[in-house]
Amino acid sequence: MSEQQVDTGRRRFLTVATSAVGGVAAVGIATPFVLSFFPSERAKAAGAPVEVEFGKMEPGQKINVEWRGKPVWLLNRTPEQLKNLTLQDALLADPRSEVEQQPEYCRNTTRSIKPMLLVAVGICTHLGCSPTYRPDLAPADLGPEWKGGFYCPCHGSKFDLAARVFKGVPAPKNLEIPPHKYLSDTRLLIGDDK
Repeated sequence: MSEQQVDTGRRRFLTVATSAVGGVAAVGIATPFVLSFFPSERAKAAGAPVEVEFGKMEPGQKINVEWRGKPVWLLNRTPEQLKNLTLQDALLADPRSEVEQQPEYCRNTTRSIKPMLLVAVGICTHLGCSPTYRPDLAPADLGPEWKGGFYCPCHGSKFDLAARVFKGVPAPKNLEIPPHKYLSDTRLLIGDDK
């Protein structure tokens, strides 16, 4: 065989093999770059709405869920707890929820869409502590006006069962009510109300 003769079969094989390896390498290099344009699962979870099944909650029971890294409380209020909400208006700093801490559809006495279910962000508006649920009536350490609610042991802020702040405590505002909507009689979507 002379130097001038070329094995075209071998040349074709090497060209195809080199092209294939180059193509795989290009996809391997481009994939992370293209994926960087899409939000990560962590980023999606940080702002994504959360679906909650609350149908098995007992009257007076509170459950916690996480939305945007914050604790969100769902409280299934009893008829007695609802009745007591109006008895404390004179003791509250913002009983009509005039400060923007809730969606417009929750600007009412119960600060909720359906009176029995409170949905609130469980972070004190003073320094970001998480108040405790104190459903008991008039414990000695909270005073005779206490009809149950949320108490922040860090600095003594008190909130009623509609997450409204009492006068004369460090917390300046009512607890936040996140945007939410009902998907059914027993399912709730927190973080989206469209």
